[in-house]
Amino acid sequence: MREFCTKWWKRIATVDMLFIAVLTLIASLIGSWLKQYPGFKLFGALIIALLIGMIIQFPIRKWYVGASDKRKAGVKDAAGLISNKLLRLGIILLGFKLNLQVLFTQGIKCLPIAAVVVTLTIVVTYWVVRKMGVDPMLAILTAGGTGICGAAAVMGLSGSIKVPPEKEQEKDDDVTMAVAIVAIMGTIFALLEIALGPLTGMTQDQLGITAGASLHEIAHAVAAGDAFNAVNIATIMKLSRVLMLVFAAIIIAIWWEKKHSEVAPTGKRSVAFPWFMLGFIGASVIGTFVPFIAAITPQLVDFAYIVLGMAMAALGINVNFKAIAVKGRKPFLASFLVSILLMLFAAGVAVLFF
Repeated sequence: MREFCTKWWKRIATVDMLFIAVLTLIASLIGSWLKQYPGFKLFGALIIALLIGMIIQFPIRKWYVGASDKRKAGVKDAAGLISNKLLRLGIILLGFKLNLQVLFTQGIKCLPIAAVVVTLTIVVTYWVVRKMGVDPMLAILTAGGTGICGAAAVMGLSGSIKVPPEKEQEKDDDVTMAVAIVAIMGTIFALLEIALGPLTGMTQDQLGITAGASLHEIAHAVAAGDAFNAVNIATIMKLSRVLMLVFAAIIIAIWWEKKHSEVAPTGKRSVAFPWFMLGFIGASVIGTFVPFIAAITPQLVDFAYIVLGMAMAALGINVNFKAIAVKGRKPFLASFLVSILLMLFAAGVAVLFF
């Protein structure tokens, strides 16, 4: 235990860690502040934090790292540690946003729809992306982000995928790419639904269900739902999809271990079971049934987004732009095509059941 604590203390108690922690915290706070304005509302705090992280890597490299290999390694390690560990903490805290009583009462019709939508979207997106020759990791991350809840889903599912140390940078690049894809797709289709929704003749509830069942980020679903005066039903539908992240993460962990995980030197395989998802469920239960916790749920959710924003900014600091430029076009096209199908399917379900 002492050796373990000493090892981690040496990684955490460094000037580089303090420097990156402060920068990512500032980026996250800026994202949380900017998201309240109309021009930034569709992107949400997490995407803004990611973009800030991607931008500030250049001055960090020029003015802080310079020619020092030691600082370069320190910054990379600090940003990697923050993106990895705070991701899990943020996902757990995000569980407080899920009110299970609301989901299992008002949203009872939404849950089976969410299960079908998420399953079909992940399977179809993965199939299309793989047919285009994209590697399995980027394919499943893009599929999960498209089908479940955007950036949070991409980051949550990445915790289900175990890779050797030499492929951590490739994994981080794929996570960043998938986040960027679903952010752009969600924004495009949110604007499209807001523009076309009133022309379809659908009721407010049907438009809200369509938004919640088809749009990628929670911010997108809320923005579209608000435009249709159906923000409550859109949010419930969207949170029903968020709940599916737990099951998807577990299933994908098992599937990845069987199909794509590399064999350890011992010859044994170990499933990267996403234990933090149990924390997500635990937070949902506590936030729903413990009165004094329920009273401070908004503050806990705000803190969750600050923590996740730090993880996203750290991810942006380590991103490889060249890799994104080379690998990003095919999954982007696949996500666009599937997003069209998802929107049409969600609209059909809304008309049939609501």
